[in-house]
Amino acid sequence: MSLDDLYREVILEHYRHPRNKGEIADAEIDLLQNNPLCGDEVHLFVKVMDGRIADAEFLGQGCSISQASASMMTEMLEGKSLEEAKALATAFGEMMQGTLSPDASALGELLALQGVRMYPVRIKCAVLAWETLQKGLQNYQVKVSKGG
Repeated sequence: MSLDDLYREVILEHYRHPRNKGEIADAEIDLLQNNPLCGDEVHLFVKVMDGRIADAEFLGQGCSISQASASMMTEMLEGKSLEEAKALATAFGEMMQGTLSPDASALGELLALQGVRMYPVRIKCAVLAWETLQKGLQNYQVKVSKGG
């Protein structure tokens, strides 16, 4: 089995059997975003405790790439500090833009999505969940800074 085939299998596995698919009723981050060009949708829920991500779940619909990316992202987030989550989102975005040489130890299964770069129109699919996370983290930090 080639590396490309292995990566395709990882994506399909997360699409067919998504991890952390559901919602968190009292989530500090609760944000829905979509890609109007293709209809992909990710609704992200993140529970924050003591500056760390205690739980991350998502609901959504769309192509295998967008949903697998959301599944992989939620797995990677649990236990991370908010700064670590931001850094991971930045590294993932750089990988998808081709400006970061991926480090397997930092990105793990997310490396399976780097092949999407060969199809520029699909990059938005892979980054939708990550853009949702970044916007959610920004919203959360504004809310916390205002004492809410």
